[in-house]
Amino acid sequence: MKAADAIVECLKKEEVTTVFGYPGAAIMPLYEALRKSPIRHVLVRQEQAAAHSASGYARTSGKVGVCIATSGPGATNLITGIATAYMDSIPLVAFTGQVKSTLIGRDVFQEVDITGATEPFIKHSYLVKDAKDLPRIIKEAFHIAKTGRPGPVLIDIPVDMQNENIEFSYDEEVNIRGYKPTYIGHIGQIKRALRRLKDSKKPIICIGGGIVSAKAEKELLAFAEKSKIPVVCTLMGLGGMDHNSPYYIGMIGSHGDKVANKAVSEADVAVFMGARIADRATGGSKLFAKNADIIHIDVDPAEIGKNLGTSIPVVGDVKNILEQFLEMAQPLNTDEWVKYLTDLKQSDIKNRKPSSNVNPKYAIQLLSEVLDQNAILVADVGQNQMWSARNFKIFDERKFFTSGGLGTMGYSLPAAIGAAIAAPNRQVVATMGDGGFQMSFFELATLKQNKVKLIILLFNNEGLGMVREMQYKNYKAEYGVNLSGNPDFIKLADAYGIKGRRVLQDDELKEVFDEAIHSDETFLIECIVDPKESTL
Repeated sequence: MKAADAIVECLKKEEVTTVFGYPGAAIMPLYEALRKSPIRHVLVRQEQAAAHSASGYARTSGKVGVCIATSGPGATNLITGIATAYMDSIPLVAFTGQVKSTLIGRDVFQEVDITGATEPFIKHSYLVKDAKDLPRIIKEAFHIAKTGRPGPVLIDIPVDMQNENIEFSYDEEVNIRGYKPTYIGHIGQIKRALRRLKDSKKPIICIGGGIVSAKAEKELLAFAEKSKIPVVCTLMGLGGMDHNSPYYIGMIGSHGDKVANKAVSEADVAVFMGARIADRATGGSKLFAKNADIIHIDVDPAEIGKNLGTSIPVVGDVKNILEQFLEMAQPLNTDEWVKYLTDLKQSDIKNRKPSSNVNPKYAIQLLSEVLDQNAILVADVGQNQMWSARNFKIFDERKFFTSGGLGTMGYSLPAAIGAAIAAPNRQVVATMGDGGFQMSFFELATLKQNKVKLIILLFNNEGLGMVREMQYKNYKAEYGVNLSGNPDFIKLADAYGIKGRRVLQDDELKEVFDEAIHSDETFLIECIVDPKESTL
């Protein structure tokens, strides 16, 4: 069969039902093969959105997301989406077309060395040099993307090779020399960690996105409750711990909860699970976990000790290690410590402040109250991200997605489209600022064409709010952040056939949320926000 048809057969073997892409000459044979297949193709309006949509799809479905682009500018437009997935450990396979194999290196039309360009932020990449290798390469790519620490893999395919005839076979097993992720933690290290916890008076567990990607939420909750250890999370760890648990304290970081940061600073043992412990989590402070012995659990050994000195490293899959912990764990004497933190948490409840416009923190709190228990919130980057992270309550099957590592503005709309396609029966909300929205608003056409239902909560403060806030803090002035030339977003939505309402006051929110929830199609809510509204 033709190599392009073989690619589609490989995708079917990997149980791929949906791909996101944008066609072009160098990838056209693959598109012809897709046309004849049952695989759904979602045409985005820009390739970066294909990667973000595949990311949202992967995070919701638990499968590997797939995106496709042509050579040259099509491939380079994928780059930010690939880097976003890499930083957040999202399993993707990106297929790019390439110029004819005989022309590579001659600077011909739409030629780009995309494997070289993505090298710093890709888990692995392939430039196909022999069409008969495609089934093996695709099998390896999906295996690499979803095993160990998940991440994006790129397959660059010259257009002539897509048209070659090959014999199709697809091996069930994958054996990649030098790639053997560790899944089971070393029993000696696990026992050391539990012994240190047993002697602690003020232990804390800090979770990152690794808990979510490993689907270890239930094991974490069981271990925390059995051991009586309070839990804090990073931004990427939101969704890893039920907010209704008495052991959940809050989110750490420079925009986190005071009580959560205080818990880490006063802890005598801190267990980090699936977390990078990067600067936004620590505040870049030498005082972070200053009194604590550090136990760091991660499937990626390169993360352990990278940003924080570690007393007891444990390499392995966090879900498996938590299961091992549960078998040996005992209740700790932490009642006073837990009460101290929960009392602080109660005193730190975020009170609603009067506003002449919409209070975005109240808007997220109210939205959290009216959404289903399995709703998905996809936050963009900027103030809206932190308003969402700090005020959206996560419990049961609720999920919170955002671009936490790279901090990519414009992420939430295409990622929410991917999430909604993966879970059409769940409520999906995209929160955005007016800056981020204008980086991807054209994807309204994608969701309209594909009959995707979202709630888009757009906070309009006529500016790049977080940058403006930082400028005033550091320089007592603002520059280059004013977006007073914004379009009328409700009219813009209407131009795409999308319903919308503008909200000027808090008391309008409940009615508009109710209308959006009961709408049978996408609904955009524009909230007018005071430009001086703070992040915290």
